[in-house]
Amino acid sequence: MNLKELRISKGLKQESASKIAGVPLRTYKRYENDSKYENTFKYNQIFNLIKNSNFSRKTNSPKRVKILVAGIGYVGLSLATLLAVNNEVTIIDLIKEKVDLVNKKKCPFEDKEISKYLSKKSLNLKAEINSDESFKNKDIIIVATPTDFDSQTQTFNTQHVLSVIEQSYRINKKALIVIKSTIPVGFTGEIEKKYSEINIIFSPEFLREGHALFDNLYPSRIIIGVNKINEKVRLFAGLLENAAKNYNKAIYMSSSDAEATKLFSNAYLAMRVAYFNELDTYAKIKGLNTRNIIKGMGRDNRIGDYYNNPSFGYGGYCLPKDSEQLQSSFIDIPNNNLIKAIVESNQTRKDFIVQDAIIEAIKRSRKPINEITIGIYSLAMKSGSDNARSSASVDIMNALLEQGIRVIVYDKNFDDSVKNLNTFISESDLIIANRYSEELDSQKEKVYTRDLYSKE
Repeated sequence: MNLKELRISKGLKQESASKIAGVPLRTYKRYENDSKYENTFKYNQIFNLIKNSNFSRKTNSPKRVKILVAGIGYVGLSLATLLAVNNEVTIIDLIKEKVDLVNKKKCPFEDKEISKYLSKKSLNLKAEINSDESFKNKDIIIVATPTDFDSQTQTFNTQHVLSVIEQSYRINKKALIVIKSTIPVGFTGEIEKKYSEINIIFSPEFLREGHALFDNLYPSRIIIGVNKINEKVRLFAGLLENAAKNYNKAIYMSSSDAEATKLFSNAYLAMRVAYFNELDTYAKIKGLNTRNIIKGMGRDNRIGDYYNNPSFGYGGYCLPKDSEQLQSSFIDIPNNNLIKAIVESNQTRKDFIVQDAIIEAIKRSRKPINEITIGIYSLAMKSGSDNARSSASVDIMNALLEQGIRVIVYDKNFDDSVKNLNTFISESDLIIANRYSEELDSQKEKVYTRDLYSKE
């Protein structure tokens, strides 16, 4: 079976197949239509991504549903936007500024697809400040509130999740509660024991910041963590299945299995980031070419040529806290060496970047350490995001400041940043950039990055 035959057997259009494979449509068409590519690594990668995805043709659209989403963040707003195309959706939050922006059809954070849907699509969506009235007469209540990792208790802070569940229990016991927030393994089961009258499930999200709605439209998988399947559960699964443009069929499992799937998935991604970062540290110290090593490794289909670009360390909202939560869950499990090492490796990488950047700054500027200025280009945790939460660049900035280094920042979302790029460049003896930008081309000799996609 060739690529075209596979696509047709899946009931996919070329556009959908290209999205699943993560390549531009023109690239996909080239690989499908020209037989000379059939024995290449990229062809096999595209073929396997489509083959291994869990697809089925769309089922009949379910009835129009009244939905409440708690939390105007990446998870909550992307789901609200997705489901408001065919359903009546209310999204609530405690922050008035976020509520007002959504009602003005504006996205409070950077996400191209959400912004497009809010401004151009006809959505049945309204935003409100959290109140008891919001919970009344809703069929489904989706909990998408934050769960930060508490270093004191060594577990997620589920206070906001519990608050929404308790509010729902008090006002609307008939609604299906869907937890989308990341939670500890066993959390949903404990809630079921405490509130036996309510119907509650856990459905993990697998979203990239900056592409949250896109990843809901083309999900890698839809997982329903439920201990007792009923009509309401199937209704919710049907909403996600029908909203997905790649016809993704839901996978059912217990709530605890789903909770573990979420944590182990993100820990694996963190491990992959840490692995290639350790490779890059080794290559830098030994005078080797990171790009060549990773390119040579990527030709092995078991490794793959993706998610392998060295960085200053994994960051953002999910990978750091989920890895730490999983590590703490191993307290009574033997052989916790790997998960622990992932967390420690990320800190070691940031320590290395700090010291290496200082050495480079002194070498390039020929100034003593107390006279150098290091500029940080963007505090965001990755390209295409405006979120600096748990960003490696923020940690590196703080570490440099602790060592008495003068640091300046160029970032439109950071209040104390230098606003003019030319001023930022001229004042910096060294510019460190987690992800390279063409804006820095004119002063490339000043730029320190481990980004493989920077211009040589």
